Amino acid sequence: MILDSKIPQGPLEHKWENYKKKAKLVNPANRKKLDVIVVGTGLAGSSIAASLGEMGYNVKSFCFQDSPRRAHSVAAQGGVNAAKNYKNDGDSVYRMFVDTLKGGDFRAREANVYRMAECSLNLIDQAVAQGVPFGREYGGYLNNRSFGGVQVSRTFYARGQTGQQLLLGAYQALMRQVGKGSVQLFSRHEMLDLVTVGGKARGIIVRNLDTGDIERHAAHAVVLATGGYGKIYYLSTLAMGCNGSAIWRAHKKGALMASPSWIQVHPTSLPQSGDYQSKLTLMSESLRNDGRIWVPLKEGENRQPNDIPENERDYYLERRYPAFGNLAPRDISSRAAKERIDAGFGIGPLKNAVYLDFSKAIQEQGKDKIREKYGNLFDMYLKITGYDAYKEPMMISPSAHFSMGGLWVDYELMTSVPGLFALGEANFADHGANRLGANSLLQASVDGYFIAPYTIANYLADEIHTGKISPNTPEFEQAENAVKEQICDFISIKGTKTVDYFHKTLGKLLYDYCGLARNEEGLKYAIQEIRKLKEEFYKDVRVSGQGDKMNTELEKAGRVADYFEIGELMCYDALTRNESCGAHFREEFQTPDGEAMRNDAEYQFISAWAWTGENGEPELIKEPLTFEEIQPTVRSYK
Repeated sequence: MILDSKIPQGPLEHKWENYKKKAKLVNPANRKKLDVIVVGTGLAGSSIAASLGEMGYNVKSFCFQDSPRRAHSVAAQGGVNAAKNYKNDGDSVYRMFVDTLKGGDFRAREANVYRMAECSLNLIDQAVAQGVPFGREYGGYLNNRSFGGVQVSRTFYARGQTGQQLLLGAYQALMRQVGKGSVQLFSRHEMLDLVTVGGKARGIIVRNLDTGDIERHAAHAVVLATGGYGKIYYLSTLAMGCNGSAIWRAHKKGALMASPSWIQVHPTSLPQSGDYQSKLTLMSESLRNDGRIWVPLKEGENRQPNDIPENERDYYLERRYPAFGNLAPRDISSRAAKERIDAGFGIGPLKNAVYLDFSKAIQEQGKDKIREKYGNLFDMYLKITGYDAYKEPMMISPSAHFSMGGLWVDYELMTSVPGLFALGEANFADHGANRLGANSLLQASVDGYFIAPYTIANYLADEIHTGKISPNTPEFEQAENAVKEQICDFISIKGTKTVDYFHKTLGKLLYDYCGLARNEEGLKYAIQEIRKLKEEFYKDVRVSGQGDKMNTELEKAGRVADYFEIGELMCYDALTRNESCGAHFREEFQTPDGEAMRNDAEYQFISAWAWTGENGEPELIKEPLTFEEIQPTVRSYK
């Protein structure tokens, strides 16, 4: 298979304009004849559903939460990037493009990255018009702060609630269309399979989570905006319901999966405090603007942080990366923290954390100023830990967070299955091997508001004469029967171990061998162990309750079953890439001072994987990356 990324002709800065000039259109009368399914109601899902509804298409919107407002976009706290240059500090679309491409270790398409930076200019105006309460300076101007991997201030924020506020804007746009009747909303519905007819995506099979009923829904196009699969590690910053099942089921119906092993470990999570935990809490990266990260110079230090004098502290990010200091990119900052913890300099009850210290910022700016910028984050920290971060340093630790990998999509955000689109974190498109902070909300928003409305219309223009898509076809029946059969299988196993047992075991296995660091021996071991664990799961898992009733254990079982296969592919992907780049750190490929060693001569490509069957070895398909505007350089933040 040869992958066609469909990148438009012309200079980089004109590609998107050239595409829009030539894209096919659907006139308003014909839009009423076309149906689109959108799965997911986060920023990407709500924005594309609202946009398509406003344009006049018939849209069905699905989420497994009880309300679209519960989508995980609310958890993104620190801000959203846009190259507005309001601080007059040298920012531009081009500089943002370079920062993002470099931050991703030159493992993303130039055209996609530039388009995201270009569209960022429109997003802030859109959000302000929706009423998003961005932080402002005394005179009323929108304020900015910095995030990791950049030397300018381009991050717009609403205190520590930016994701929630942006999602409320998208939610109200969505609900306006629901009120008008152009969008039908199906909450508490989970997608269990993709239906293809004649090679095209034509609908989905869903389960009503309140009744247990299996339903068929047909459309001319399907959009997946279901987020990432970082919850595969069990302990992560993601909500308990986050999962990779929608994109994985689509993968098994022909959609290629790209770069699945590229999963970001966030450096600013609260550390694990015991085996009882089911998730970890994210503290915004924005805290690194004013907080200084350090560990004691003495190994196994047991003194309280305020009792350790300055000359006995190691501000290791400032020491190792003086040009960026505490705002070094996430992958680098997380590995540096793990290195210090593994070397015996970790702090806290379990010695699994580092300090994030605001004493200098409070001394220079005053407590009130710090409270103004980060107050809700400090309150959250106090509520969870019992410690007051105004008086002593926070304790933070690396934690699984964001999936750079996802479904392979072309420039139009369409997967290798015609008519199936993937937006936001569900695709692989914009971040390369490492995502810069505050680019997540940006990508999700611009995909839904500014990009997909053009590209989906370009596809649907050829579907005008297709007629209504019927769910009463052999393809829908076959997909529904397969879903029901899997449900029956889970219920009938009646083993002795819980679904959570298998999820925890898989998560620890992946974190140890396909987490912050990987090596050939460990990855091969992990693949074998995942296969054994999967086999045990299908023999000894216990799913209580019934298949045709509300059943949260059944929901979890389906998601964990998919995680076994996703996890195995993650390890395959990491095993076949003999280099270190971004979040993919192969211990065999590092510089003498412990930095990632990229291999552009052999690995300057995107790894796209095809499903070859239940017991088949995945097929690797390479999409070569070409760099015309800037040439890859050694990624240094020193």
